[in-house]
Amino acid sequence: MSETKRPVIAIAGLACETSTFSPGRTLAPAFKPKRGVEIIEHYGSFIGPGTTLGDKAEWKGALIGHALPGGVVTRDAFEELANEIIARLEDIVSQGPIQGLWFDIHGAMCVEGLDDCEAVLLRRIRTVIGPETLVSASMDLHGNVSRELCHMTDLITCYRTAPHVDVKETRERACKNLVELLKSGKGRPLKAWVPIPILLPGEQTSTRLEPATHIYAAVPEVEKVEGVIDAAIWVGYAWADEPRNRAVVVATGWDKDAVSAGAEKLAELFWAAHKDFKFVAPTGTYKECLDTALASKARPYFISDSGDNPTAGGCGDVTWGLTHLLARPEFKSTSGPTVIYASVPGPKAVEAAVEAGVGATITVTAGAEIDNLHAGPITMTGRVHSIKHGDKDAVIEVVLQIGSVFAILTKLRKPYHHESDFTELNLKPREADIVIVKIGYLEPELFDMAKDWMLGLTPGGVDQNLKRLGHHRIRRPMWPFDEKFGEAPDLKARFIDASSESLGGVDE
Repeated sequence: MSETKRPVIAIAGLACETSTFSPGRTLAPAFKPKRGVEIIEHYGSFIGPGTTLGDKAEWKGALIGHALPGGVVTRDAFEELANEIIARLEDIVSQGPIQGLWFDIHGAMCVEGLDDCEAVLLRRIRTVIGPETLVSASMDLHGNVSRELCHMTDLITCYRTAPHVDVKETRERACKNLVELLKSGKGRPLKAWVPIPILLPGEQTSTRLEPATHIYAAVPEVEKVEGVIDAAIWVGYAWADEPRNRAVVVATGWDKDAVSAGAEKLAELFWAAHKDFKFVAPTGTYKECLDTALASKARPYFISDSGDNPTAGGCGDVTWGLTHLLARPEFKSTSGPTVIYASVPGPKAVEAAVEAGVGATITVTAGAEIDNLHAGPITMTGRVHSIKHGDKDAVIEVVLQIGSVFAILTKLRKPYHHESDFTELNLKPREADIVIVKIGYLEPELFDMAKDWMLGLTPGGVDQNLKRLGHHRIRRPMWPFDEKFGEAPDLKARFIDASSESLGGVDE
């Protein structure tokens, strides 16, 4: 590569963590696509003009789309967005050759009628950008890396924290590694891929706790070894039923022995600890969580209504948790313990609350429009406590006070991760007795607010009890679905040749 000519790098990708056990479907608008210069502006902090990476390459945005986790993506939605990606890449290539592609994905998207859809998308992209263009992928550690996806990338990395506090750093690392690879002129690095027969939810693999803490702490140590470019561990995505879903390690670099040893070290650390993974907090039935919270002096006491977590793929409109909460006698009176519940979508209920106004007493019905497998719509009579317009996810939010419960109702589903999500609704979570959120592990701001908490093992599309969901397409044996293995798994590194036309074998 010329010292004076900057490489041209295109950006494309689709991201959506999707549960195949959720009855919902994800449509094209949910991806909120960004195109062309919008992408450069979105990632301007590290590839924009004046930044180190921005000045070292010419970045050209095709299309990216990041949807809130949910149900399976419809085939029509995928084809619509994939076709636009291809068309936009064709336009970029028509203006001159490109040397690199940043593949901006999550890695756990499922599409109707397709397995391994990120690999399908990248294979289509390769027909436009050509086999010689170097591709660097950035992913969520809850994504899945099939042999084919590894085959079609040249560099591939993922987050190293859960909860994810290194999202920007990971994307920047993927871009930095690509720029440096292009600058080196060395061509394609070696890639060692190791599948591990473990499939656990994020709530058992948080890097806040052991054994994930020491396993992920080993990643940068492997990366520091001479001859290694990057190392990454994927936990995999537990709530989809595809053959690719499992834990995986990938290491890339120039020294075959170092890359192989690094990948195998990480895989062996993961497998050695497979029986040690526990939930990130005390768990219990919903009743047990409420009983414990009421008996505790810790305030606020947080409870995760985990089965319908919208940031893991739940529909967000399961009413099971709110129904059982409102049935408890402790919360029937306005003088009872203060409880905040987030949240249940109900467009018509929200419309009625907006029409009635703050302070009005109304009777509305909400929820279970998509996921009614566990409970039907819930009818409530309460006082409109607050109304907020303009949220990027919910669009409109209202708070309905029923007894001592402040239930958040939304026009569209929304995750509640920040203190401002509550305070902007005239709620004071730090002063509440109990805060119940549809979430798995608590995101950092919630974790900092909670004086104590429990993980409720509630039903929904992302049920933490994996064995009752009914997986039948994942590879077996697989921990924890199978607790006895005839022999130890093969954790030897498989070197994936990105330059060959075929995979040269099955996706082991």
